Amino acid sequence: MATAQKNLSEFDSSNLPDASGLKIGLVVAQWNPEITHGLAQGAIETLEHCGVAPQNILQWEVPGSFELIYGCQKMMSNRQDLDAIIAIGSVVEGETKHFDFVCSGVTQGIKDLNLLGIMPVIFCVLTDHNMEQALARSGGKHGNKGVEAAVAAIQMAALGAQ
Repeated sequence: MATAQKNLSEFDSSNLPDASGLKIGLVVAQWNPEITHGLAQGAIETLEHCGVAPQNILQWEVPGSFELIYGCQKMMSNRQDLDAIIAIGSVVEGETKHFDFVCSGVTQGIKDLNLLGIMPVIFCVLTDHNMEQALARSGGKHGNKGVEAAVAAIQMAALGAQ
């Protein structure tokens, strides 16, 4: 497992582009809030640490991870001044095939939004086998995937500005 060899919260801000003028949107799923709110907090703290002003971070909530696609598309359409969007969700495997369909749909939907070329949409959706794994990746023993997503948003926003 890739995460076992890496702390998701480790990064060197000196190697990142200047983020002081960036505007970043977060679309956060309400389902599994102990996970998604931890991911969002990690992303916000990282963005601010890297120079993004708090007033330049916009956060919307949607009911669940499948709704991230529409939420991100709507934010993209309504807020053309954003430099990047981070889609934050958590899908924990259960006893039915629902997990597979949601994970596949969200992944493909976020990919499709990126192919529009309007602005980068960063995939910060945990797809774990159990709640223990999700907690470990949202501020637990493996760090916080929200931090990694914020770093990716800064890097992709800089790429988009080229």
